[in-house]
Amino acid sequence: MTEAVHRAWPRSARLDAAHILERIAEITGVRLELEGPAPGGEVGAAYVRWPDGRRSVLTEGRSRSGPLVDRARQAGVPTARHELAAHVDGRRVIVQQRLPGAPPQRPDTHLVRQMLTLNDRLAGLLADVPAPKPAELYLTGDGPGFCLHQPLAEHSARTAALLARVHEVGAAGSVMVGDDLVHMDYHPGNVLVDAQGRVTGLIDWDGATRGDRHFDLVTLRFVLAGVYPDLLAPVDQRLAVISDRRFDAYWAHMSLRMVDWSIRHHDEATVEHWLDVAEAGFR
Repeated sequence: MTEAVHRAWPRSARLDAAHILERIAEITGVRLELEGPAPGGEVGAAYVRWPDGRRSVLTEGRSRSGPLVDRARQAGVPTARHELAAHVDGRRVIVQQRLPGAPPQRPDTHLVRQMLTLNDRLAGLLADVPAPKPAELYLTGDGPGFCLHQPLAEHSARTAALLARVHEVGAAGSVMVGDDLVHMDYHPGNVLVDAQGRVTGLIDWDGATRGDRHFDLVTLRFVLAGVYPDLLAPVDQRLAVISDRRFDAYWAHMSLRMVDWSIRHHDEATVEHWLDVAEAGFR
């Protein structure tokens, strides 16, 4: 296998906001006005307005993360309150508070240091909650719509080699344990800032779970390594405290997630880009 395989892998559907708002009105009696698409995100989000004029954000949600978001906010992390949740045509959708600010145009060291501080506030937040099943990293089997293994196995020799590395790491353990609150998609695209660069919101808590907050720092490192490598130093300093085994398990998850998603949703240049990041990052 030397050439990339081009196959019509299943893709995640974009948010059809107009249809969802019609269905929310049918189900709940609440009629929200669609203002337009929200920036960023792979699946999409939309700005909506309540009958009383309040402005909110409509997103799809795979998990019941509202109570976790509330805990983060109580710990000093700026998060959006969930205002409405519904199941629409087999999909869970959430209408949540619209926070002030906008995604940063260009992340800088000041933003990264703020993100490290917010990460610290997630430490031990779920210590008083009965421990559920440990969070799965999907290193040995497919995730629910992401972290799929077969696309890497078939796409090219290089992606197949990365998958073999992921399986090797996963053989030593494919779960994440801990009492911290973990965001699971912690990168600058999910942060809002004001005109002075101060963080005003941390958004997209859909995958939030109990585990090890250092996972979020590995996620941050992965994204920065691919786009803003000059900002890695403070993150690497913080990650120096975790074992190579733990780091590699989290890095393997991110490698699988980003390369699989790129194969199924983006072009070959994007696949190669995240392969470069993935291969270079293992300890």
